Amino acid sequence: MDTTSTLPPDAESDADGAAHAGFRAPPASLEAEQAFLGALLSNNRVLEKAGEFLRPEHFTHPGHALIYDVCQRLIERGQVANPVTVKPFVDSADELSDLGGARYLAALMGSVVTIINAHDYARLIHDYYLRRQLIGLGTDMVNEAHDNDIDISATDLIEAGEQRLYDLATHGQYDGGLHEFKSALVTAIDMAEAAHRREGRLAGITTGLLDLDRKLGGLHASDLLILAGRPSMGKTALATNIAFNAAKYCTDEADEEHQGKAVAFFSLEMSAEQLATRILAERIEVSSHKIRTGELSNEDFERLVVESTDLHRIPLHIDDTPALTVSAMRTRCRRLARQKGLALVVVDYLQLMSPGKMGNSDSRVQEVSAITRGLKALAKELNVPVIALSQLSRAVEQREDKRPQLADLRESGSIEQDADVVMFVFREQYYLERAEPTQRAEESGDKYAERHQKWLERCEKAHNVAEVIVAKQRHGPIGAVRLFFDGTYTRFGNLEASDAPDGPAF
Repeated sequence: MDTTSTLPPDAESDADGAAHAGFRAPPASLEAEQAFLGALLSNNRVLEKAGEFLRPEHFTHPGHALIYDVCQRLIERGQVANPVTVKPFVDSADELSDLGGARYLAALMGSVVTIINAHDYARLIHDYYLRRQLIGLGTDMVNEAHDNDIDISATDLIEAGEQRLYDLATHGQYDGGLHEFKSALVTAIDMAEAAHRREGRLAGITTGLLDLDRKLGGLHASDLLILAGRPSMGKTALATNIAFNAAKYCTDEADEEHQGKAVAFFSLEMSAEQLATRILAERIEVSSHKIRTGELSNEDFERLVVESTDLHRIPLHIDDTPALTVSAMRTRCRRLARQKGLALVVVDYLQLMSPGKMGNSDSRVQEVSAITRGLKALAKELNVPVIALSQLSRAVEQREDKRPQLADLRESGSIEQDADVVMFVFREQYYLERAEPTQRAEESGDKYAERHQKWLERCEKAHNVAEVIVAKQRHGPIGAVRLFFDGTYTRFGNLEASDAPDGPAF
């Protein structure tokens, strides 16, 4: 099919001159654009598939972009798009002046031989658009690399470039769309069969905490789990315990899918050395304060050396870069996934992350929303669970019942919206220890003694007990799980069966 006759002659001569001068014209096919638009004007059903990924800005010639935009709008409104209905909207447009004005519509439609290949034309237009964007991106990267900006390091440029490449790769993907229910049903049956073969064993990565694993069914791939709590509740301690247990599981007892994979821990609050000290203190049952100050006996130091030798094989990777952006985190997770495989990502904590360069960030709420969306996208892209720690608002402290609620999530409702699981860490012992009753002036000694005794009984009951409150779970039950907590070694563990009554239901 020859469609070049509809191009203005000066455009052809300019292209030839540029080619002779050594100029490399950007990838484009005006013939494919003409063929596609002609097919669309002949049969509007062409838009049913191409409309999923093809946008007006993908066309090289502004006149073609205008025609496609008008056709798309008319069809979306339930009207017919043909030369007659499109003509009033493009009659006086400057974009069509070099193509012959509105008469160009008739030339497009008259040159159509078949609409069978229209979808292939659309893919070609989209592919050339991506190539032009890639050329522009490469040019920008070269120019930025030549600019000696003291505030931007080469690593920052690499991470920004990788993020832009990722955004370009996911732009207008046309591999998705609607699928028949039967194909989804086959996948669901395969998952059920795999679960049946496990005979009750976990479907995902273990947390190392039996009751929490029962409630969650393990940490599932592509899930974003939010672990929130007020300061001093033990968020970091619990996240560190889970990360270590998951890494140990991947080393010792994982199934074929997770064997040998690594766990990534992004610590934006504590240094890698502090986290390592915590893990060592928990393993040898010595206070981390004594390790830092050197108050260890010879016996304890020997145990520390032996335990550290054993811990060398644990595939736990810690990144303590402050104010890390989601794009930088994604880059590092992709790299680790390529090199070793990735089983779990932990972020401590969400509010300390940087949203990166945002064009119109008017508030911290928008920034946190962008961060949670980015973490959820990371979980889906790498098909791993992502645990992100989060602070809670001070509203908890104003209530008599200090147990957190979903409304207490700080700074953004999108945290609750984007998360697949929301968990709260709560230790009643912390609040009870700071609420020892004092004797009132009008109160008798016996009355005070009775109140004080009740307080002691509550303290005894809450001693070394923590709750993980599962307040939201997309694919499972909600409720509270009681755990053992030893503040001396910042260690969470399983409660004995006799000491672990069911937590309150929601």
